[in-house]
Amino acid sequence: MANKRIIVKRRKSVRNIRKITRTMQLIATARFQAAFNRATTTKPYAEKLAELVADLSGANQNLDHPLMRTHEDVMRSALVAITSNRGLCGGYNANVLRAALAHLDELAALGVETDVHMIGKKGISYFRFLRRPVVERITHIGDRPRFDNVVAIAAGLMNRFTKGEIASAHVAYMKFFSVGKQRPVVIPLLPLTREATGEDQESHATRRVEFEFSPEPKALLDELLPAALRVRLFQCFTDAAVSEQLARMVAMKAATDAANDMITTLTRQYNRARQTQITMELLDIIGGASALA
Repeated sequence: MANKRIIVKRRKSVRNIRKITRTMQLIATARFQAAFNRATTTKPYAEKLAELVADLSGANQNLDHPLMRTHEDVMRSALVAITSNRGLCGGYNANVLRAALAHLDELAALGVETDVHMIGKKGISYFRFLRRPVVERITHIGDRPRFDNVVAIAAGLMNRFTKGEIASAHVAYMKFFSVGKQRPVVIPLLPLTREATGEDQESHATRRVEFEFSPEPKALLDELLPAALRVRLFQCFTDAAVSEQLARMVAMKAATDAANDMITTLTRQYNRARQTQITMELLDIIGGASALA
């Protein structure tokens, strides 16, 4: 009887856990759809802005802009790592942090010190565990990034870069390609190049469109380059939000499926224990009847 009671209690607890994981899966699915709509809405604007910046920079190859200069004598860089505030999303945070650490080790081998701007409680906790320095900790953005929050981060990076305090800036995040494909990447933000703005050089070369500019390309770049960097960084945050919800949805589905399998196994164990008990009781009855005969 004790074995049966243990199995019944364990099966009940697993059923309760299954209710929680199934609910979290449904919530993650709804949030994924909302995040996916936000990401796909902003992506055409970001791509067109990057295309326009590439056309402007191509109009004047000798153009000099503070955000496009290289500071080869500065041995310091900046890295923005985007992680989540909550867990239960599989290997999402681990993969992003692994890519960020590989980038930091690569720059450290070259003698470049990197200032880490960590986004998300999970990344902050992990770097605290590793006892690695973090110059900025941001936890208020969450899985619904706002453009105003990203503008403040981008402004700080551009300010430090134009002052010559850092030679480059990168972003480590989970890039969303499709529902079946997400990959942790580290992309460059500064100095601004066609790669940093997301423009494909080959597609730009084959486009061959001539423009007439008013005002001059330099005046336009003074407005468009900071805007392109802000939009590029915001696109990284929206991609990370989509990937996070998708990873949580997949993780909760796997947990629900595992709970179903466990309930099936416990039910079989309970039935076997119950059959064993009934058999033992029948044997006792038959034995008692035989003794009385």
